[in-house]
Amino acid sequence: MKQIAVLGMPNTGKSTFFNRLTGANASTGNWPGITVDLLVAKIKIGQQEIQVVDLPGIYDLRGFSEDEEVVRRFLESNPVHLIIIILNSTQLDRQISLALQIKQLGLPALLLLNMADEAPKFGVHVDPEAIARHLNMPVVQMSAKYGQGYIHARSLIAERLSLQSNPLLTGNIDLNLGDDPQFAADMGTLLQDGFRVSAVKDTLTTRLDRILLHPVFGLPIFFGLMYLMFQMVYTIGKPLQDGLNLGVEWFKTAAVEPLLSFLPTFPHDLLVDGLYGGMATVAAFIPVIWVFFICMAIVEDSGYLSRSAYLMDAFMERLGLDGRSFVMSLMGFGCNVPAIMGLRVMRSPALRLLSMLVIPFSLCSARLNVFIFMTTALFSASVAPLVLFSLYLFSFAAAILTAFIFKGKYPNQEPLILELPPYRFPTVRQMFLRAWSETKHFLRFSWRFIIFGVVAIWLCNNLPTNVEPASAGTISGQIGQALQPILGPIGINPKLSVALIFGFIAKEIVLGGLAVIYATKQDAGLAGAIAREIDWVQAYSFMLFTLLYVPCLSTVAVIKAESKSIKFALLGVFWSLVLAWIASFSFYQGARALGF
Repeated sequence: MKQIAVLGMPNTGKSTFFNRLTGANASTGNWPGITVDLLVAKIKIGQQEIQVVDLPGIYDLRGFSEDEEVVRRFLESNPVHLIIIILNSTQLDRQISLALQIKQLGLPALLLLNMADEAPKFGVHVDPEAIARHLNMPVVQMSAKYGQGYIHARSLIAERLSLQSNPLLTGNIDLNLGDDPQFAADMGTLLQDGFRVSAVKDTLTTRLDRILLHPVFGLPIFFGLMYLMFQMVYTIGKPLQDGLNLGVEWFKTAAVEPLLSFLPTFPHDLLVDGLYGGMATVAAFIPVIWVFFICMAIVEDSGYLSRSAYLMDAFMERLGLDGRSFVMSLMGFGCNVPAIMGLRVMRSPALRLLSMLVIPFSLCSARLNVFIFMTTALFSASVAPLVLFSLYLFSFAAAILTAFIFKGKYPNQEPLILELPPYRFPTVRQMFLRAWSETKHFLRFSWRFIIFGVVAIWLCNNLPTNVEPASAGTISGQIGQALQPILGPIGINPKLSVALIFGFIAKEIVLGGLAVIYATKQDAGLAGAIAREIDWVQAYSFMLFTLLYVPCLSTVAVIKAESKSIKFALLGVFWSLVLAWIASFSFYQGARALGF
């Protein structure tokens, strides 16, 4: 099977092209010579089976960031039949150096000048034929977003692969790259022949930036837009969730229970109330996750995400962080694990470590499921979005406090270099592909934890068999009672305590665990069962503790791997537990003191 590597700088549309080429059917794979996973997809071009590897976005093969080291190790250890280089047509004067380096290494390559549709708006004129002569490789102008030039690019990929029967290795990259004076001369000649910029009038991007990056109103606008995003997630996602919930309940009554009716009571209840009930409760929130990722695709692909880093950089610098840390925290809204892995682009070890302490406080999609359920069960429809937004503000506050406390231990001197791409609205196809890809990753990553968690909680809830399920005499009841001296003062009862314990494995288990613990045959369902036992003060304290307490086991494992220190990972666990208890205690006892 022939192998293609997709290479490019950040913000060039490399992932958009990769998704268009592969249909977003990528998975992660391990590769010889490197210690991290990369996206890989198998496709068919003509009659050829092709494996496509999406390499991290880098600026220079001689760079010092971990992502640049990953790319070097991949090219030195894994033979490829073709390198597809993705560059931004409007910024070719700053990006063409990467293509020149690939030429120096003698690798078979194809250069795709992406965002060709935007070039005229910025007065950019590119001569692909002149560039192709200088680089000795095919050059295609295209738009991965709209598909312009894609068919031509795909045919050239097939042609180049048919001519390249044997894969090639780069050897030692540092030794094979040419000297700097000659490299600079080659780049100057290439740009003189193939790239020209003429003056342009005021663009939409500059006009929008005057408003959205305003020194006074920029941040209020940003948080206002974030609130609108959460309102949209709740307004659109909740009806979809209710519809899916009715569907899974109907399927349980019409198919699952009749099919398993022959089983004895214990295994029947384990499979129906435990396994199916817990998984169905989590599955009902898939529409919410899907809507959330559509909103995040708009924020990220529009170019506004990088501007949020610019807006927050001055404030984050006072905390020992920078704008990139803030962006990664926003990315942590989807999942903390890839957000922490994204810190490899930072060269400062201290900045990476401090950011690792901060990111786990981001309200990830697994916690979002729990919070939307609890806010729906305990708060009115008009108040629920405000409660949800307040939890996001608490996550920011926890991150700020953490950075402020630990910045002296992890001092950072690395300057921020930030590129602000032009504003562009993602296509419907982009949004749906992104949402589907992220939702699929969420399901693939979570199901094994959910299955284990809900089965374990059901067993704890129903053993020993000679006592009433979920009573104080069961294993879960005994665990919950043992934790009351710690969790009782923050309003968390024994049943909620058990869900929190298993939530350390994966936060997805919390909601599935609640479904099992509060299993009920009454019409009010899970929401009604919980609402009968706790009030809004206890519910908010529970959500606050869930937001701040220990990150899931996968996040802890990634922190340990990225920091290369078990002590640092344990520090993160200990600090999050302490902060969660103090915050919940302050809220719960304060609310009770005020008469709520």
